Amino acid sequence: MSSSSASKAIVAASVGVVEALKDQGICRWSSALRSVHQQAKTQLRSFSQANNKLSSSSASAAFSKVKDEKLKKSEESLRTVMYLSCWGPN
Repeated sequence: MSSSSASKAIVAASVGVVEALKDQGICRWSSALRSVHQQAKTQLRSFSQANNKLSSSSASAAFSKVKDEKLKKSEESLRTVMYLSCWGPN
């Protein structure tokens, strides 16, 4: 068997295998796998967005905590000024 007839036989066998797989419904599997892949990408994207929202809410909570601390310091400072203005330093 020469190399050209061997390559022709391989090509013919490959085409036959592809046609047999089509007949068995393998093409339907590719659309199902594509659908599963798309759903997985969508779920991963929504998980990523939820994670970003969570991290931004924790940053917001940290900012709120700092803001509350500044407010308390400000109130204490105002209370001291009012006390000193009413009663004097003595």
